[in-house]
Amino acid sequence: MASKPARQPAQAPLERGAIPWLLAAAVATAAPHASHLPLWLSLVTGGALLWRGWLWQRNGSLPARWQLALLVIAGAAGIGWQFRTLLGRDADVALLVFFMALKPMEMRTRRDSMVVVMLGFFLLLTHYLYSQSIPTGLWLLGASTLLTATLIRLHGGAQPVAAILRYAALLLAQAIPFMLIAFMLFPRVSGPLWGLPRDAYAGLTGLSDSMSPGSLDNLIQSGAIAFRVQFSGDSPEKSGLYWRGPVFNDYDGRAWRAGLTQRSATPSVEATGKTYSYVTTLEAHNQRWLLALDLPLALPKDSMLSSTFEARAREPVLNRTRYAITSAVSYVANRQESPAVLRQALRLPPRLNPRSRQLAETWKAEFGSPEEISDAALRMFRRETFFYTLRPPLLGQQAIDDFLFTSRRGFCEHYASAYVFLMRAAGVPARVVAGYQGGEVNPIDGYLTVRQSDAHAWAEIWLADKGWVRVDPTAAVAPSRIEQGVEAALPAGDPLPVLVRIDTDWLRDLRNRWEAANNSWNQWVLGYNPERQREVLSRFGLSEPDWRSMTAVLAALCGIALLIVCLWTLFQRPTATPAQLAWRRFCTRLERRGISRAAWEGPLDFARRVEREHPELGALTREAADHFADLHYGTGKPEQVQQLKECIRRLPRQSPSTWRHTI
Repeated sequence: MASKPARQPAQAPLERGAIPWLLAAAVATAAPHASHLPLWLSLVTGGALLWRGWLWQRNGSLPARWQLALLVIAGAAGIGWQFRTLLGRDADVALLVFFMALKPMEMRTRRDSMVVVMLGFFLLLTHYLYSQSIPTGLWLLGASTLLTATLIRLHGGAQPVAAILRYAALLLAQAIPFMLIAFMLFPRVSGPLWGLPRDAYAGLTGLSDSMSPGSLDNLIQSGAIAFRVQFSGDSPEKSGLYWRGPVFNDYDGRAWRAGLTQRSATPSVEATGKTYSYVTTLEAHNQRWLLALDLPLALPKDSMLSSTFEARAREPVLNRTRYAITSAVSYVANRQESPAVLRQALRLPPRLNPRSRQLAETWKAEFGSPEEISDAALRMFRRETFFYTLRPPLLGQQAIDDFLFTSRRGFCEHYASAYVFLMRAAGVPARVVAGYQGGEVNPIDGYLTVRQSDAHAWAEIWLADKGWVRVDPTAAVAPSRIEQGVEAALPAGDPLPVLVRIDTDWLRDLRNRWEAANNSWNQWVLGYNPERQREVLSRFGLSEPDWRSMTAVLAALCGIALLIVCLWTLFQRPTATPAQLAWRRFCTRLERRGISRAAWEGPLDFARRVEREHPELGALTREAADHFADLHYGTGKPEQVQQLKECIRRLPRQSPSTWRHTI
């Protein structure tokens, strides 16, 4: 009868001691997804992994396959109901996490365990779809080490935990040179690497393409970073840091919108003072405008200056973008303006805010120039009882009248909106500009950090022979907002992000250091785009690198790194443990008596051969081999080292023939 074929290693039963490693790897790869998964799915995942751990501890039987099939159907149906689809980023990641929770329930062979490990590596990649921060990178590095250690435990048998983790870390450390070479030289792709067409840009925050009461208030309560700026040389005073965003021309009585911009002559900006050059790192905001110091003179490529002096990219900013701009804070903008643009800057909805219109008509009759009308509005804000707050009362249909004559409480968009309405009603062309004002220099890296809480709105009026002139009504009500920042202008009870209200030196220093580290990560890792790659490679002599030259250099450097790693592996001398040294001395003593151990022979196999061929030394060799096996493979006790050394001392000094003769 033909013999039964030997069981393949992949089909071998799973060793009991490897199961905790697999469960730990499943937890490490799935746990971070709990922050964006539905609560019920996180509870199901945690419950399934705890159940599997309980079965391992109790030596319980695994569920039947039909039971697992029912769980898979129920879980997939629940995920489909939760996300209304089984396609897309969130639904697919949820399915992967659910499968990771159920796969350990059918782990019976080594092949099943390999599926868990490979699924864990794949699941790690999905974390970058949600976060690419430093903590995410550190967590994934630790989880990768754990997965590698799990592979070592599966194929290497029982060993000390510290030894397995050390070996896994060593393996990953050997891959670091290849990772750095590939990162520096592999051709980069434009756009975000970790994204999906439909939902990669969900949740991006920033200025909107419209402005209504409350829109900026909500944005200002966020401490998220909007962009960072590095000046080439001196920077303007804080009161001159106006970062221009969208410009709003159309007003419907409630909200301001850009509307259809009337044709204008080519935007003309004449600098009347010092110019400033700087590099901006703009966070993704899903809009086309590039935040620029008011007003931009020189723009980056693939951008343009609109007729309302907005720096606009060709496509929406869907990933972190780095660009260089030159601006002037003292200027004359469009000294000559087209009649169509001026008519648009005078339009108001009919029959709204009659009291504000009447006040503007009074100023128009009383004062002879637009400058005097503007001064009258600012004087009203400055001298009368107006309050700067993030908690203004709700306004009715006559919003401007309610604000100017009843509530008198508002934020920057209230004051800018009311001012522009008054100017238009008085016959002065005016419009609203949204953007950011101010920023804080991080002393660690020298970057100016502008947060969403620095969002601001101001106004522009057009004056003959002076062009468009910036007017900030908020400065008349709360000058500290412009000079010191939003936190200095608001009442103590108004909500602001914790990061903005920090006034303790050590906490502020800790925040600055963390944000500087994040900025370096963003600049050199996440922001390593094709332009940045060309900039770096040009410093190493590759002035115009293409994919052919980069591939050649990549192959050469990887070959050199591989040679170095191989030489290091060949010439390193592993440090022997006390147990190994003692076992070698024991074998050396036996060899002097004509009993040699083959290189392939394990300690227990060697002891069995000695028992057969030299019974007089068999018991002592078996005792020494047992001690060494226990110590070397992780189940021994420290005192066994001394017992192994005692076996060496008990070996007789005579040759085997002499020893038998004396007996």
